[in-house]
Amino acid sequence: MAFWNNKAKTALGATGETTVKKRKSVGREWLDAALFAIVAATLIRTFFFEAYTIPTGSMEGTMLVNDYLFVSKLAYGPRVPMTPVAVPLVHNTMPITGGKSYTESVQWKYRRIPGFGDVKRNDVVVFNFPSGDTVIAEYPDQDYFTFCRASGREYINNNFHIITRPVDKKENYIKRCVAVPGDMLEIKDARIYINGTIAPLFPHSKLNYVVTTNGNPPGVEDNIELSERLNNNIYIYNLENCQVAEVAKAPNVLSVKPWIAYPAGVTAADPSNWVFPHDTVNYKWNRDNFGPITIPKAGATVALTPQNIALYRRIIKNYEGNTLDETGGKILINGKESTAYTFKMDYYWMMGDNRHNSLDSRYWGFVPVDHVVGKAWFVWLSYGEGGIRWKRLLRGISSLEK
Repeated sequence: MAFWNNKAKTALGATGETTVKKRKSVGREWLDAALFAIVAATLIRTFFFEAYTIPTGSMEGTMLVNDYLFVSKLAYGPRVPMTPVAVPLVHNTMPITGGKSYTESVQWKYRRIPGFGDVKRNDVVVFNFPSGDTVIAEYPDQDYFTFCRASGREYINNNFHIITRPVDKKENYIKRCVAVPGDMLEIKDARIYINGTIAPLFPHSKLNYVVTTNGNPPGVEDNIELSERLNNNIYIYNLENCQVAEVAKAPNVLSVKPWIAYPAGVTAADPSNWVFPHDTVNYKWNRDNFGPITIPKAGATVALTPQNIALYRRIIKNYEGNTLDETGGKILINGKESTAYTFKMDYYWMMGDNRHNSLDSRYWGFVPVDHVVGKAWFVWLSYGEGGIRWKRLLRGISSLEK
């Protein structure tokens, strides 16, 4: 038997005693609702999809700065958190106050719940920045290792605050996967070749072109991006693939050719512009002429020599957790001399669509599978200097590529 009064709910217990169940206060109800919302949002963000913002122009013109998109975690399978003790809904830095939003006191090994598929060539992928394990606190958006090559590791370590981050707390990057495990990649005069076949160039992918005119301005529309004017009749434009024919037909244009800053066999003079594997003795590669290089695949074995070890140092030591020593021309892995290495994980090669304005795998190498966050899904909001870009709203990435 039970009855209601104006203040509380009462019931007759098994012993015949009357019990009273107090109603929650308004504050307690709000707290419970907030906790439920945080838990639900965290689970959705971890296992289903996550919001992401395009911060730079490296993926122009497929993706634009201030495109807000959702990233599908289900596409490749959601990754189980590797650093589970962290402030909910915050990536790696506390808002307002700064400082780490997580603790490394608990670390779990890499595990991924099965998803709808694997990373495929030409997917637009969000991943943790491979070189982001070491960060200069004063310049969190810059590559620590590039700074070290330009100024020396000792100088950087002595004059700046250096922090380290676990895999899942490295900064998020977004690029296009141009090569998958087992592929052979080569870049010739800024064009990508996969397994000997030229890779597709999407309509909005960008590349620098030399535009030669008859001495007058090219006469192209304002939406064409001018990078540099060399003299009165030679201009460098950063053109989308779909704009090249338009510029070539302009009244004062004589020719349009890709701008190759670095011919084959020439390395950049400035160490900050060196490309992976940053060994200018054995690899005369540059951003425009690179490779050939084979993308590591789990279970594949590669011969190791003092000449090619630069390609695999970070894989062996940083990504796959071995000790690595190089002494007297010998390579020691976990204390044993080794002439070969078998990869434990799959790796990918990621590049930006804005090829001459992208910090990508050409500069820091392979992306391990445990760094993969998810697949870019669709844009839910986009705005620029002119306000909201209405034509981009609620459009999938495959639609924006066309």
